[in-house]
Amino acid sequence: MKNLSVIKRQKQNEARRLRNKSVKSSVRTCAKKYITLVRAGDSEKAQATLRELSSKLDSAARKGIISRNAAARKKSRMQKYFNTSFAK
Repeated sequence: MKNLSVIKRQKQNEARRLRNKSVKSSVRTCAKKYITLVRAGDSEKAQATLRELSSKLDSAARKGIISRNAAARKKSRMQKYFNTSFAK
């Protein structure tokens, strides 16, 4: 028989894993949506999606799901992609 604290820890880890997976998935989905909009040339919708993506990245970093530096790096790259795509 396993120790009860081990069983509780396994339940907690599984719950956290699923929550983290959900957040990471929503960030990736938003990023793909953003890239699709930029490639399509829709600057207004892309700008709105970029704001949403930045918010999701910041939220994931605050929760410790991704590191602060990773969130900053991804936001920077997405903004740079926007700027180079819509530069006139």
